[in-house]
Amino acid sequence: MMFAAATAAILVTMALALARAFMGPSVWDRILAANMIGTKTVLLISVLGFLTERPEWGDIALAYALINFIGMIAVMKFFRYQGLVAPSPDRDDRGDI
Repeated sequence: MMFAAATAAILVTMALALARAFMGPSVWDRILAANMIGTKTVLLISVLGFLTERPEWGDIALAYALINFIGMIAVMKFFRYQGLVAPSPDRDDRGDI
């Protein structure tokens, strides 16, 4: 019963994070909400794996956590540099070397 309540609480926090992702005034609020949804998904997979007595779901949750981390780094880098390649420090504003 307690794990069913934990699952319900995780779903409620995911719904609140989804609302923040849609309402967020800035891009960074939306990125943070997407990261929170990914983290809560890892928790949800873990709790559901425990409820169904399927320990291999922990491996799936770990793989999803790694994908979520790398994806969030890529998204933040994309929005910071307007692309996935950082500007070179030896170039000036005109692009000359």
